Amino acid sequence: MGGQYEVLNPWAEVESAPLKGLTPRVTDPKGKTIGLFCNTKKAATPIANAIEKRLEERFSPLKFSYFAANSLRDITETEDKDKFEEWLKGVDTVIAVVADSAGPTEYLVYDAIRIEERNKPSATLVYRGFTNLATTSASSLKMPQLRMVVEDIPCECTIMEDIEAGVDAVMDDIVAALTKPLTEEERSPEPKEVEKLPRIVFKGDFKEVNQFFYKRGLTDGLPIVPPIDEEVKEMLTGTDLPADHVVAKIHAMFGKATVEKIAINAVMAGCLPTYMPVLIAATQVLTEPGTLYPTYAACTGSNGPLWILNGPLRNDLNIDYGTCALSRRDIPNATIARAMGLIVQNIGGFRNGIEAMGTVGFVGRYHMLVGENEEESPFEPLHVEHGLSKEDSAVSVFFPNSIIHEGIYGTDADSIMRTIVYVNFNSQKGLWCYVMPPTNAKVLAEAGWTKKGIQEFISEYSRVPAYRDRPMRGGQWPLNPMDTRRILPLERVRFIVAGGTGVWGAICAASLPFPAQWTTKKIELPANWGKLVAKYKDVVPTHVRY
Repeated sequence: MGGQYEVLNPWAEVESAPLKGLTPRVTDPKGKTIGLFCNTKKAATPIANAIEKRLEERFSPLKFSYFAANSLRDITETEDKDKFEEWLKGVDTVIAVVADSAGPTEYLVYDAIRIEERNKPSATLVYRGFTNLATTSASSLKMPQLRMVVEDIPCECTIMEDIEAGVDAVMDDIVAALTKPLTEEERSPEPKEVEKLPRIVFKGDFKEVNQFFYKRGLTDGLPIVPPIDEEVKEMLTGTDLPADHVVAKIHAMFGKATVEKIAINAVMAGCLPTYMPVLIAATQVLTEPGTLYPTYAACTGSNGPLWILNGPLRNDLNIDYGTCALSRRDIPNATIARAMGLIVQNIGGFRNGIEAMGTVGFVGRYHMLVGENEEESPFEPLHVEHGLSKEDSAVSVFFPNSIIHEGIYGTDADSIMRTIVYVNFNSQKGLWCYVMPPTNAKVLAEAGWTKKGIQEFISEYSRVPAYRDRPMRGGQWPLNPMDTRRILPLERVRFIVAGGTGVWGAICAASLPFPAQWTTKKIELPANWGKLVAKYKDVVPTHVRY
């Protein structure tokens, strides 16, 4: 503790690329066609309507043309792309509405930049609380001068008086964003000098190192293991990949996740070298589009990753999948998940209150990793369900923001199944996973239930009366308020078998119905895997008995 440590830099480098300038503005809105690009936030169209009304009062005659989409990122069909391109051709300038939540802020900035790239000037309405996120999003997409109008309309507002008052307060700014001639910096931005930290970033004792890293925003608030060169070299024995190999470029800042940077953050978290194959695969899986990692990492809903491990590797690493499997007590469960949090922060650039904008936060962002108890499960494991062989080792991830523990109504199969669907509630509309204890799984299998049958039952019978639900993404209310509505599409439903003695299970769910997909990645092992496992296999707790 009292020695001096020369510690390595965990912060990622970002590949330099030319910056993009803005499109010249219109000189006078009068007689022009104003495009109103509305995302699917509930306040977007009412805000656009209020802007239309005020612009008409000032600059008549004007024409207005609306286009609605969750984001251009979600437009994949050729017909829909053609509709957008045709709409854009017919307008002279575009107002993008509205960045009043974290994910939509990232998406709307992306959309505005794509509009600017097609030679249409734009102005993007951003709620004041999301200006940091909007600014970093624009910078990461290489258009740092994107014109934004900062507004104070309450987030996701449904009160028209507040919307109109908020629009009135920024109308001059909207007009200026659309018409004010570009500055030289906006037309041809120059890359800013970014502070580059040396490989050895600091020298000091244990306390000084931890204070330095904390003040630089490089930790998660807990003490770290000083990432000295010797420890990082040992961590690198867990992979055959060279230290400078780029595993992925991670959103939001598209930092280069080299093997060495992954290893540095792994040392900080307290990992063993045998965890490196998991960390490399987990880093890769974050870049899979189906995870919607950028959306969930920023989301005001405070979603956090739940990592699920399958295959022989679970036992090689002493992964906990029995009693207290979701609790932080064993080194692999705790430190692998923690290391991934540090990787997202120090390589991806997601920092609390700047890019990560969870309104109240979620303890799951610190640590959620569980192995599936394949040995006691009568059902095929998750990675096999996703197309891999049982002999493969794999990591899966999704981003819940709630965990509900539930005790079953009875120990028969009917009671177990009814408990699961009764405890569900109508805000759980994203990816959904039930952590089923082995005792309950065996009862269901003996009663003839299959994995597919269980998932179909959960999807079909997880329902709420219509009066308790709300239409999402433009859905319609049913005529009868007592009609039931299904809240879990089958493709979103999974369950794993994990846990120890007892009958309590846990529902882990993402509340927002984003189009996320279940994503699993095979874990590749180094050639010396057997020797590595033997070296660290006995790192297990031995508890004092009393």
